[in-house]
Amino acid sequence: MNIKSLFSRHKYKLLIFLLLVLASAISVLLALARMLYSGSRDYATLILNLFLAWIPFVFAGLAYLVSWGRRWLWLVVAACALVWLLFFPNAPYILTDFNHLSTKTTNAPLWFDVIMLIWFAWTGLLLGVISLHLMQEIVTRAFGRVTGWIFTLVVTVLSSVGISLGRFLRWNSWDILQEPLPILHDVWDWLRYPFSNLRIYGFTLLYTLLFLFVYLAFRAFGHVMAERKS
Repeated sequence: MNIKSLFSRHKYKLLIFLLLVLASAISVLLALARMLYSGSRDYATLILNLFLAWIPFVFAGLAYLVSWGRRWLWLVVAACALVWLLFFPNAPYILTDFNHLSTKTTNAPLWFDVIMLIWFAWTGLLLGVISLHLMQEIVTRAFGRVTGWIFTLVVTVLSSVGISLGRFLRWNSWDILQEPLPILHDVWDWLRYPFSNLRIYGFTLLYTLLFLFVYLAFRAFGHVMAERKS
């Protein structure tokens, strides 16, 4: 297969990748402009969060490419999937950065902060949706459609739990490797005392429903375009 035919076959995948790169660049430029204008680093963490959102996307793409190879390469797929799952909550987590608007300083226009946060949140959400789509395709190809959707539902719930740990208890993906026992202890407390943690349960449920809605809409739109071509 020559380069021209390879490009023709995967041109839309390449286009999505380039659009995500462009969206990320615009997001970072907006954050830098905000910091220069205001003389503060109020939203500097947005850039780090966006970088972390790219990690699951990269490993999902790598797993997707490798999964078409020889059977022994599935060990690589499994390793990529583990890293992907570990960092996946960072992609939809950026949506929660709108929380900063309630504590923003007055040294920059509110409308600018809103637009900047939309750029970051939308880019992070797309990175998460596309990476989950790639992983679901791998699972569906290996174990069937039903298993693929069960996998998607479980990952979405786990991701919402991870976002809750990050937003309310300030844990991050690295802490799962460095301090797994304290994190498990916090999750166990949520399970033992549900009525004392109704806010956590409510957030997790609503975030799961939100991400599932966006993901299902994304999949449905893909089928609409496929029907239009056929």
